Amino acid sequence: MFGAVITGFIVGVIARALTPGDVFRGMSGPTSWLASIAVGLGGSLLGYLVFTAGLGIGDDDVFDLGGIVGAVIGTVVVLLLAGLVMRGRTRP
Repeated sequence: MFGAVITGFIVGVIARALTPGDVFRGMSGPTSWLASIAVGLGGSLLGYLVFTAGLGIGDDDVFDLGGIVGAVIGTVVVLLLAGLVMRGRTRP
């Protein structure tokens, strides 16, 4: 469980750095860390479902670089979707 949180944080930070116009960019401190963990865990789950379970790419019992790449791609998708939802709600 602790490893999943650390991996979610690392993947979340990488994906937030790669995503232009990150909606969580204005956050700082623990709030920013929690946002990184949350989107990292959600994106890791999405990446696992798409790449490992759906396409059969990767290994589901060993920690590998392909899993990190899939998690980063999934997290970028989650960030883009969160941006669409959050920006759509702030419009009058």
